[in-house]
Amino acid sequence: MSGRLLPPGTYGLDDLVVGDAIETAETIVSEALIDQFADMTGDRFGIHMDDEAARALGFPRRVAHGLLILSLTDGLKNQAAAQFRAIASLHWDWSFRHPVLANDSIRARIEVRALRPTSDGTRGIIELAVTVHNQRGEAVQMGTNLLMVQR
Repeated sequence: MSGRLLPPGTYGLDDLVVGDAIETAETIVSEALIDQFADMTGDRFGIHMDDEAARALGFPRRVAHGLLILSLTDGLKNQAAAQFRAIASLHWDWSFRHPVLANDSIRARIEVRALRPTSDGTRGIIELAVTVHNQRGEAVQMGTNLLMVQR
């Protein structure tokens, strides 16, 4: 069996097959979130903070920080109705494909690409392929995440 859209519940290594997927809820990337991220990180690059600065660089309005979108995506994954029994995130390999603008919305599809037990057999590592879409269905960010999970 492969390619299931996982129903609500929690899933460990032994519950999953390659191709299983989770779809997250949608969230709005508000100007307030962008401001809070800038306050927290100190990243106040002009395109994030000001519509005119963004327009001067060819964007129609403020652009959300790429790392804000990645962080929100991980949060959406951790709030989804279907959950992995996660222990720790081990690695991200990530691509910022298109800008996410202030007040855009995002959602993610997370697909199991590979599964393996840890060397001691008590836990597992899953490789997840993550694609983040905006409200127009455009893939704005994508990559992989290695996640240590319970068995």
